[in-house]
Amino acid sequence: MRSYPYKISGLIILIGILFLADLLIGSVYISFQNIWNALLSGNTGADPVSVIVWQTRLPRILAAVLCGLALPLAGLLMQTFFRNPVAGPDMLGITAGAGFAVAMVTMGLGAASLSLVGNMTMITAAVAGAIAVLVLMLLVAGRLRDHISLLILGLMLGTAISAITGILQYFSNREALKRFIMWTFGSLGGVTWEQLAWMFPFILIGIIVAWSMTRSLNLLLAGETYAVSMGLPLRKTRWLLILVAGLLTGTITAFCGPIAFIGIAVPHVARLIFRTTDHRILIPGSMLAGVCIMLLCDMLSQAPGFEFVLPVNSITAIMGAPMVIWLLFRNNNLRQYF
Repeated sequence: MRSYPYKISGLIILIGILFLADLLIGSVYISFQNIWNALLSGNTGADPVSVIVWQTRLPRILAAVLCGLALPLAGLLMQTFFRNPVAGPDMLGITAGAGFAVAMVTMGLGAASLSLVGNMTMITAAVAGAIAVLVLMLLVAGRLRDHISLLILGLMLGTAISAITGILQYFSNREALKRFIMWTFGSLGGVTWEQLAWMFPFILIGIIVAWSMTRSLNLLLAGETYAVSMGLPLRKTRWLLILVAGLLTGTITAFCGPIAFIGIAVPHVARLIFRTTDHRILIPGSMLAGVCIMLLCDMLSQAPGFEFVLPVNSITAIMGAPMVIWLLFRNNNLRQYF
């Protein structure tokens, strides 16, 4: 227990270093002194450096921070709730619902309406799709008695929605298909200050509610029967867990697109670092580790020295998959944490 404050402090310091490094990386080289001057002068837009820092790099980095906070927390909640080490924030079908809604507006409206589909239209559609699936899962959660049935339902619902989305892709025209595929790559660079203002309160609410449930999460690790015997209101807890995980996942997916593997891999990284199952440690640990990894992925996606930006979803998958494999070989009994 004594080492936890030092590990938390180390992650916070690492976040600061990665934050500054991410500010320096981009297709246009800007010295640290010029970036520092732009930060001190504020968002004036008086010179190109100020525009790049305040309108491009800072919103993108803050979006990465919010992704790093939200997705690992949602993944941790799902892994604890389902007591499954490979559970992730997209297992409820929330991501698939957002993707289907975006597919409907980009590929279901026809070529004549494609010009009307802008960034905010896709965001609105993704929010609506995520909320629709979330409401459905909340309604079903009250009828199913065990979490395994709910897990299977979420997987089947996500599979069915993805299949319908695939049919839309098959019959869509080239321009609409390209726009949808670009959305599925995930992007932090398109997030604006106005969108960050929408994202922040939803994610903050999710974090606060999740933190208030630390005792319930610790009880769930011992099994539902034990948790109920200790006075845990199982039905209410189930609703809250689904609501918080759906809120965090839906918010990020709507504004940044689907971001893979962060929600599954990072909670295991936190368990490896802190060697505990106590959610009072795992919740802040997962979020801090998630911010570090997302900032690193954002730096890698910028491809220093080149004018293009790699899809952040591909970067997170490339980093996340080997990370999970390495964790399995290093700690071949992940069940000890569940």
